[in-house]
Amino acid sequence: MKTLLIAAGLFGSVVTAQAQDTVKKSGNLTISGYAELYYGFDFNKPADNNRPGFVYSHNRHNEANLNLGFIKANYDNGSIRANMALMAGTYANANLAAEQGVLKNVFEANAGIKLSKTANLWVDGGIFASHIGFESAISKDCWVLTRNISSENTPYYESGAKLTYTTNNGKLTLTGLYLNGWQRINRQNGNSKPAGGVQVYYKPTDKITLNYSNYLGTEGADSIRTRRFYHNFYGIFQLTNAFGITAGFDYGTQQAAKGSNDYNHIISPVAIARYQFAGKYAIAGRVEYYQDKNGMLISTGTPNGFKTTGYSLNFDYAPVANALIRLEGKVYNSKDKIFARQDALVNYNSLLTASFAVSF
Repeated sequence: MKTLLIAAGLFGSVVTAQAQDTVKKSGNLTISGYAELYYGFDFNKPADNNRPGFVYSHNRHNEANLNLGFIKANYDNGSIRANMALMAGTYANANLAAEQGVLKNVFEANAGIKLSKTANLWVDGGIFASHIGFESAISKDCWVLTRNISSENTPYYESGAKLTYTTNNGKLTLTGLYLNGWQRINRQNGNSKPAGGVQVYYKPTDKITLNYSNYLGTEGADSIRTRRFYHNFYGIFQLTNAFGITAGFDYGTQQAAKGSNDYNHIISPVAIARYQFAGKYAIAGRVEYYQDKNGMLISTGTPNGFKTTGYSLNFDYAPVANALIRLEGKVYNSKDKIFARQDALVNYNSLLTASFAVSF
């Protein structure tokens, strides 16, 4: 599922800004690419080699694999812009399993036109990155190798149309979206209601980024559809050139049944601290909590539902400008026994992941 590339890319890796020099440009056309190989070891040793069902990125156990690889073409002449990116990897298999045919391999496909000669006002349509959250599918642009639970369980991508306005000083961006649904390219069969959302992205200084995003839509066919309203808040604070903090909070509601006044709720706070040292090295730690008692997005069938705390420690090394080597340890601890370990259920899960990412 999710996230926003703009904010995460500002401080997200040791090499992001430097790596931009590697893309190939020809006039208004830019060709770029990305590939990330990874190996993950889940100490619960799942028999089918799949990580828990709420994990959609870096989700394979005890095998070296491609998480995400894509080739992208971008065209922008100042008045018209377009993006097209085709992908492969275990990320695509997990996140686009419900999409049809060749759509499973589309990472991005959109086009837009500038509506004003004097203002930064654009309308874009197609398939694009989600407007929710500070972590994206591109791991090297994130502070920690794997995604947090709320990022995994909100959209990574979305389709539809959006209207975007950015002030001339670049500090404020406002976006309104008309969407085909919650992480959907095609609208769900039997559902006649479109979805939508807004995003307010504010960067008062080079050191501070503030964001609010929401989503309003319905889930299920019209006969049983329930209304979902989701909110995402985050702030990125670069306190020094080397040290930064990201803090986020998600809150979502969904009707228990069509026409009901009862609602299920999701709460998810997350915090990440990152320190970059010696130019090529960085270390980051993350603490997160996710509560979904009634299975709005993560169903467990247990008395307390999904109430899980996660801890991550990440180390980065950038040997050259456009490559990144990463190692992350992660531990989950849940209120109920929701993780399979051999022939038993336990309330803990630990994972070690290594990756090598190259942008070009």
